[in-house]
Amino acid sequence: MDHKIKPQEMSVFPIGESNDLFAKHFSGQSYLKMLSTEQVVIGNVTFEPGCRNHWHIHHSERGGGQILLVTAGEGWYQEWAREPKKLKAGDIVHILAGVKHWHGAAANTPFQHLAIEVPGENCTTEWCEPVSDREYKNLEKEG
Repeated sequence: MDHKIKPQEMSVFPIGESNDLFAKHFSGQSYLKMLSTEQVVIGNVTFEPGCRNHWHIHHSERGGGQILLVTAGEGWYQEWAREPKKLKAGDIVHILAGVKHWHGAAANTPFQHLAIEVPGENCTTEWCEPVSDREYKNLEKEG
């Protein structure tokens, strides 16, 4: 693997391969290593500096949503029509089903989190528009 990110800069969890399956829903380069696909789905997502996913919504008829456990670097999390939150290693984000949001790396540092899918009924993810470069650059100036 030829990563721009040095493994020693990240957490104890492996970076994984290029996140090609979901690349169309990201601005920038990300990597994915599935840690668990049994009982509870857990993926280790690594973002190169400036990489972020598009706005998206985790839908569920009951339960569902996502929990992010930040393990390395610095990043951002934002819910629709709310102020962005700067994230660092050790932060935990609880995302309820039905909440439009995005998350990703800060401009100058890689970022890594464990994405835990909260079990629910008939869970799906709706991918929406990208976070614009202008929106992203503005929050980086504020942060």
